[in-house]
Amino acid sequence: MEQYKLYINDTGKGRKWLHVSTVSVLWFGLILQITISIPTYLKAGRSLEGTLVQLFSFFTILVNLLAAICLTALFKTNSRLGKYFFQPRILSAIALYITIVGLVYNLVLRNLWHPEGLFKLADELLHSVNPLLFVVYWLVYAPKANLKWIEALNWLWVPFIYSVYVFIRGSISHLYPYPFLNIDKLGVSQVAINSLLMLIAFLLIGFLFVWINRLMVKRNSGAIV
Repeated sequence: MEQYKLYINDTGKGRKWLHVSTVSVLWFGLILQITISIPTYLKAGRSLEGTLVQLFSFFTILVNLLAAICLTALFKTNSRLGKYFFQPRILSAIALYITIVGLVYNLVLRNLWHPEGLFKLADELLHSVNPLLFVVYWLVYAPKANLKWIEALNWLWVPFIYSVYVFIRGSISHLYPYPFLNIDKLGVSQVAINSLLMLIAFLLIGFLFVWINRLMVKRNSGAIV
């Protein structure tokens, strides 16, 4: 297994408490959102299959699910899945994606709709609480490595492939998960600009996460896993 630096302030109860709490909240938010959304979509005339496709077409749902699977796997870091997710570049990539989820929603999308009740709770968990908890866990307890700057470019593959999927599905169904990607309403040119801006945001924040990794390795050069 690749050697890398491990930045940990506390390997005891503090880490376990944050790990368990973050995993629990991640899964709770996901399950809540899915269970309250399915009846709503069905009531609106959607099929169950169409409903599930729609739900899992949201980047928010996919990234929260990825984060939940990641931290669940890390309960056993010696398992195949645990070893995969324990890699600094993988954990950092997920931290990047869930950071984007939180930033885009709170800076761009929050005022476009006003959920109530359980929808409000699920909304806050998926877009604010979960990103914050995961990033705190990543910052304080996740292993860090002297990552190459090119990792920030490699991390763009996920949002790029997701965008391709969204546009192919949208051209067929005319359904888009986010208004800034809706070609039918905004046109190809504007959506192309929006997509480019999103990729730039991923890239710049990706560079920030690489820099944090390198900085922490430099400051904690004595601790090696």
